[in-house]
Amino acid sequence: MKNRKIAQKLKESYQSKTGRILILTGARQTGKTTLARHLYPGYEYLSIEDPVMRTEYSTLTASQWKSLYPQAILDEVQKEPRLIESVKSVYDQWPEPRYILLGSSQLLLLQKVKESLAGRCVIFEIYPLTLPELRTGNWDEPVNESLFQQILTGTENDVFLPSFRLDKQMVNKEKAWDHLLTFGAYPAVSDELITPREKYEWLDNYVKTYLERDIRDLATFRDLEPFVKCQRYMAQNTGRLLNASGVAGQLGLSVKTVQRYIRYFELSYQSVILPGWSKNPNKRLTRMEKFHFLDHGILQTILRKKGGITGEEFESIVVSEIVKQISTVSMNIPLYHLRTYDGKEVDLILELPDSYLAFEIKKSEKITPRETKNLIGLEHILDKPLKHAYILSNDHKTHQIQKNITAVNVNMFLG
Repeated sequence: MKNRKIAQKLKESYQSKTGRILILTGARQTGKTTLARHLYPGYEYLSIEDPVMRTEYSTLTASQWKSLYPQAILDEVQKEPRLIESVKSVYDQWPEPRYILLGSSQLLLLQKVKESLAGRCVIFEIYPLTLPELRTGNWDEPVNESLFQQILTGTENDVFLPSFRLDKQMVNKEKAWDHLLTFGAYPAVSDELITPREKYEWLDNYVKTYLERDIRDLATFRDLEPFVKCQRYMAQNTGRLLNASGVAGQLGLSVKTVQRYIRYFELSYQSVILPGWSKNPNKRLTRMEKFHFLDHGILQTILRKKGGITGEEFESIVVSEIVKQISTVSMNIPLYHLRTYDGKEVDLILELPDSYLAFEIKKSEKITPRETKNLIGLEHILDKPLKHAYILSNDHKTHQIQKNITAVNVNMFLG
């Protein structure tokens, strides 16, 4: 197994007074169950997916829960939301019991959690593996922070090596990067003991399972075909502005239907949707959202392709990796893209408490001055100072373009 950086946060929460109920949510097969059982080996594991046992668990009183299952992991708890009420009742009556609730549907799980467990739980979102996690070989191998994570946590000062080739971890970082581009980052396909063919088969089965289980959890469809068409269309258009009316026109669906489908992608952790930054009323800015598929292995499986990454797909890979790495350091950082009506466009903006970080993402292997045009003068649009802007690309060389604009190799920065 690969180690997970968020494991340390989970351990810290477990030891705190507010950590008696932990919620782990995220896409199916991101390793929630494996992680919970590894960190809490003494907890009773209860699978709520079992329809027979689900009924039995729901009949237990609070005192029976305390007696039979004072410490337990409840997997896929969104299948029986009434159990959340049982956990709440035990929590309120006794100080000793502790529970880990796992769920793969953001909507069904978190709505009930917010209603019943507000102030009683700590919530963690578990994403596919990050590049630093892909580099680990087992639970005991530490997860090194990427340069990006070090910048977020204040342990890096924006001074980079002049070339990625000077990075002592270059070989390991390239191995993880190649895996991400080929198979994506789900834990199951990171196992070095299974063949590439088995990895592709797993991805194919995952896409089928997603349609048959996750989407059935979120909605009752008489016919899955329109959703499958929308899924493929959005995969083909990852990294682009999201226009529900345009998608509806292309697929022959209503705008409301397309909006509902896109919401399902987000709720089931299959996509990242970036709102358009628009906090400056004096600038003409588009508020259209931008759509990114979260995992490149899943995207390739949907499109039935291997290799041949487009510029938009490269952008989605990088944005998704940044989203995952922010999550593992447990920081609440709003993310946006920026686009003005006169053509200035910035792929990603991170809002810090007192400043912004900006990112241009380029697939090119050599950065030229023209790649900086959208970053020049960006500070005059934003409502807080621009701390630093980065151009992330495949160029091995680091270029200090201006005092607060740096072009750096994407794998050296995120690996």
